[in-house]
Amino acid sequence: MKKHLETKLSHLQDFATIQDPYGASHFPIYNTGTFDLKKQDGEKIYDYTRSDNPTREALENLFTEVENGAGCVCTHTGIGAVSLLFETVLKANSQVLVESDCYGGTFRLLKVFQGKYNIKVHFADFLSEPELEKILKNNKIDLVLCESPTNPGLKIIDIGMVSVLAKKYNTLFAIDNSLATFISQRPLDMGADFSLFSTTKYISGHGSVVAGAIVAKTKELADELHYYANAHGRSQNPMDVFLISLGIPTLKIRMKEHQKNSILIAEFLEKQSFIKAVMHPGLKSHPQHKLATYQMDYIPGVFCAEFINKDFAEKFIENTKIFGEKCSFGSPDSRVEIPAKISHASFSKEELAAIGISDGTVRFSIGLENVEDLIEDIEQALK
Repeated sequence: MKKHLETKLSHLQDFATIQDPYGASHFPIYNTGTFDLKKQDGEKIYDYTRSDNPTREALENLFTEVENGAGCVCTHTGIGAVSLLFETVLKANSQVLVESDCYGGTFRLLKVFQGKYNIKVHFADFLSEPELEKILKNNKIDLVLCESPTNPGLKIIDIGMVSVLAKKYNTLFAIDNSLATFISQRPLDMGADFSLFSTTKYISGHGSVVAGAIVAKTKELADELHYYANAHGRSQNPMDVFLISLGIPTLKIRMKEHQKNSILIAEFLEKQSFIKAVMHPGLKSHPQHKLATYQMDYIPGVFCAEFINKDFAEKFIENTKIFGEKCSFGSPDSRVEIPAKISHASFSKEELAAIGISDGTVRFSIGLENVEDLIEDIEQALK
């Protein structure tokens, strides 16, 4: 019987390697460091939780299935998934092609790899196919990496176009799928070799834990990920796996609500005199709106608004009562931040300006509150 995605997400125990003898509807937490080899007689043998654990394996099986991959590794943080990708794919003197508008943690990590391993990083605008092809043609690129939507600029990258170019020039292609999640888009189906995501965000949905995951398209790549995850100690612990799994069955309905609320807030902000521009892929004013609605089933609840100046943006954040000034996104509570101050503090002013982010840019992560309360909070914060 072929099951739809939301049905699979509501029956997590089906993905467990070990079936619970009592019919537990949620896979058990094997919160142990080691396993007794003499007491195991099944096809799968476990010895040490860093290498393999039944709880973590159930979640890895789920992510492999829903991303249509060949294998997955769940990591202790979202940036841990990016680190594992680099540790698996790159070596000294490798070259990487990265979207200029990338997550601040990824940017910082690239700087570390540049300094320690002489990795050469090419930053580019992934909306420009000629620019990408020129770099790929003139350099031996080992990895292409981007997000879609990007964070914080909210560009929508044509994943199919980039994957065609990556294959043409025989390079691996990875997508950070944290904002859209697999409920909305499946990068491996569009030609990517890796789909990675911070499960801290929408997938967990509760803001109670930090974690990540990376899914590979082929068994060969998946086996390499597992090898390096074990060697470098990147594996997620069983209790965090359990916390992540609690939010998964409600992912679809939460994403619908995040989308609805965020579009209503973005439309409200577009009409305000204190706002210069709003970048939300769900708005018709967004330059890649058509691609967004084609490529994604749901638009995430994160967007940016450009306030008239830095002081106005800071005053707004200071005065909100419901919106907290917090990093991250995807939780039930709504949040605001100035990327230049928090999530993208690793970027220089010039680097931020190149991707359209200023000191007056505010990133919104719209939660699950009543949208009328959120609009009222915005109004009172600017009185």
